[in-house]
Amino acid sequence: MKLLHIDSSILGDASASRQLSREVVDAWRASQSGVEVSYRDLGADAVAQFSGFTLGSNGTPAELRDAAQQHEAALSENIMAEFLAADGIVIGAPMYNFGVPSQLKAWIDRVVVAGKTFAYGANGPQGLAGNKKVVIVSTAGGMHAGQPSAAAHEDYLKFVLGFIGITDVTVVHAQGLAMGPEAREGAFAAARKQIDALFEATVS
Repeated sequence: MKLLHIDSSILGDASASRQLSREVVDAWRASQSGVEVSYRDLGADAVAQFSGFTLGSNGTPAELRDAAQQHEAALSENIMAEFLAADGIVIGAPMYNFGVPSQLKAWIDRVVVAGKTFAYGANGPQGLAGNKKVVIVSTAGGMHAGQPSAAAHEDYLKFVLGFIGITDVTVVHAQGLAMGPEAREGAFAAARKQIDALFEATVS
């Protein structure tokens, strides 16, 4: 089983989403044998924003690409390959200004690709990347789950994953992290309870 672990926080070791996403990965590995983990740190090694240059590089025949285009196309190909190969994905997704981090959006733009992860047919769009299980670690300073303020954050992530065919999505919440020490401690405790419940039934 191949597991892809994505972190997107810019806070390094101080990041709540990094700490909890790591705990999700550890719990997943403990719940079943033979889990192979690949890791992409979008905070430390940000993916370039999707651009006209990206499109041009991807659309240029390999033999005609210059060095910069080769690098750009290889980045897109590598991200897509590790995404398609994954059976499970853990996404650390802190909320920044009511949305996902821009570096996480840049990664999404590399994996939501017509002909690779979705296609348009006579009946509309069809997701091509199903049969994956995703756990989103959603962290925020305030309380946003189920509120309009989550529209560009975890609601967006669930929508875009569904668009490419992934419907087995679980969100682990740690919210209210900026609302004082007691609230932060309670948020971590609630998130860890979710993680335990998510994997306890599958521990072998």
